This record gives sequence, structure tokens and C-alpha cells, in this order.
Amino acid sequence: MTQAATLDHDLTGKMLIAMPGMGDPRFDHAVVFLCAHSAEGAMGLIVNKRMPDLLLNDMLEQLDIARGIGSEGIGVHFGGPVEGGRGFVLHSHDYCGHPGTLEIDAAFGMTATKDILVDIARGDGPAATLTALGYSGWGPGQLESELQQNAWLTVDGDAAIVFDPDDGGKWERALKKLGIDPLMLSASGGRA
Repeated sequence: MTQAATLDHDLTGKMLIAMPGMGDPRFDHAVVFLCAHSAEGAMGLIVNKRMPDLLLNDMLEQLDIARGIGSEGIGVHFGGPVEGGRGFVLHSHDYCGHPGTLEIDAAFGMTATKDILVDIARGDGPAATLTALGYSGWGPGQLESELQQNAWLTVDGDAAIVFDPDDGGKWERALKKLGIDPLMLSASGGRA
């Protein structure tokens, strides 16, 4: 049996919550929304880490897209360490059905084409969006192995968390969805 064959359930549409002490600083306190998960691997976007000093309007300017009211003040997230120059827009389901859109589930879609950026800039985009550069990817069996090593917790995707502009509170809110107090997960010991 190959490692890829160990996939026992599809985690598409779930959020991964990084455990303290993971060891990879790129994923420290990360919340990753899984856009796709199969025996071939997994792909997701970190939803709680902004790119420093990069706004959506900066990206639009680089792509020769006219700025509009729909793009004002929107930050761009670090989606993950893979293909850092490639853009992705995680969005509400109301934009599904457009060419190039991956329908993730009944609440989420993901689009990686320039068209969605034009629509956002014009104010015709999805009701809720999260723009990211790069993505987080796992090869066959890799995510399952990390889950077995307790590197991640999983919880159902939640638009209220994913699209919340308060990135700093997303990790704690995702843990609380599981009924876990973040203070109980410290990577180091303490005194009572």
C-alpha cells in the first residue's frame, strides 16, 4: 500500500490549526484553509498572516488593473511558501460559476485568474475575499503524516474566521471552535 492510499477522509474546506512548537516559523500560529485535499496531496492558503506593506491596490497597479472602490485598503496575505509570486483569491460562494473558479464547498470558492481582481476593483467581486500570494502544498501522504505527528489540528472551515480582518485573533478563534483554550497549548512548560 502506498502512502497516498492512506487518505481516509477528504479535508477540503477544513482549516488546519498549527500546534505550538511546530518548528517551521512560516507556519507558527498559522491557520490554513484547505482548498483541495486528495490522495495526490493537499493545497491550502494561510489565512492569518499578512504580507508586510503590501496592499491589493499595489498588486492591481503591477497588473495594470485600474484601482477601484472595491480594493481600497485590502491587505494581501502570505498564502504559503510555494509559488510566492502566484496570486489566489479565496472568496465567498457567491462568485462560484465564473471561469477559473474552484468551487470548494457550499460556502467557499477559490479563483486564481486576473478576472476576479478586475471584478474586485470595480466593486463587482465576491461579497467576501481574502487575497494571497503563494500557497501551502503537501505531496501525497505528507499532510496525513503531519496530522499523525500532531503538527496540526483540524476544524470545519468558518467564513467568519477566514474573512475576518483581525488576523491576530484567527488562531485563537479557530482553537475555541474546537473547545480548546489556547493557553493550554503552550509549547513550553510553566508554573501554576
